Amino acid sequence: AVTWSHWADWGPEPSVFSWAELACVTAVCVLLLALGITGNVLTILVVWLRPHLRSTTYLYLCSMAASDLLILLLMPLDLYKVRLWNVRTWILGDAVCKVSQFLSESCTFSTILHITALSLERYVAVCQPLTAKTLVTRARVRALIGCLWVVAVVSAGPVFAMVGVEEFGGGEGVKECRCTDYAVTSGLLRAMMWLSNLYFLVPLGILGVVYSLIGRKLLLRPRRCSRDRAQGHTIKMLGIIVLAFVLCWLPFHVGRTFFSMSLDTSADMYYISQYLNLVSFVLFYLSAAVNPILYNTMSARYRHALWSLLPSRTHSHTHRSSHTPHTQHSTAIL
Repeated sequence: AVTWSHWADWGPEPSVFSWAELACVTAVCVLLLALGITGNVLTILVVWLRPHLRSTTYLYLCSMAASDLLILLLMPLDLYKVRLWNVRTWILGDAVCKVSQFLSESCTFSTILHITALSLERYVAVCQPLTAKTLVTRARVRALIGCLWVVAVVSAGPVFAMVGVEEFGGGEGVKECRCTDYAVTSGLLRAMMWLSNLYFLVPLGILGVVYSLIGRKLLLRPRRCSRDRAQGHTIKMLGIIVLAFVLCWLPFHVGRTFFSMSLDTSADMYYISQYLNLVSFVLFYLSAAVNPILYNTMSARYRHALWSLLPSRTHSHTHRSSHTPHTQHSTAIL
């Protein structure tokens, strides 16, 4: 998804970045790749192997982890496509070009939809608890998650017509996986850019309203029991996840818009656009890697379940679980 803003019609220009800048960005990307894959795989395993963590909240988080994992697995192709190291020719074919970009865009849309749906569920759980007990069930949440993925996949469908392998470079035989000339001249690139911005701005407005209402409700309601305090902690953690999402993705969408407006402008605008894209590139993948770290830092329940996956702790965890009743409420807190 992030590579749209690198697919300009500038031709095979030399890299605008210094060797030190490229080495630093590559090292950060490798670190994010390792941490992100490990963290998201562990999140999926924790929810899958620990039934007491299969609350509706964790079902959303597990699906988001799958989306983030796929985004991270596509990172090497993204690095290749954007030519950070001035690699000239795309050799993987048109199908890989189209499918990889389609999957990345689908996961981008999916993550946004999941965060929005999860926040709306938390609003219902906090502000309308009686309604939540009957409305929010595991079966309905699983069905909703499936629908979110369908909407994301359909929204990303135009990518197949927008990207492809094209040859240019004055007879040098240079091939790139990029936005096609058709996408630029027909307005498809600009239309998809605005769709992407709407996917960010509309949920951002919804999240702002939802968390304002949740915060107001929690402030006005006395915390009579430990469950109320724990619910407040859950909302705090989800709020931090949303904040991290906004901070990581805002430069990404600003960069896309900036690039779209600079297609026909001067080379100076191009250089500014490329440095903005470099920052948004790193933040985009940081957003896919950071959530498991936040879960581990802020949720004792998640942290204990994660530690229980270690072989030396599996027996003791099983022993404790056999003596601990599992909550049946579908909107269990973190």
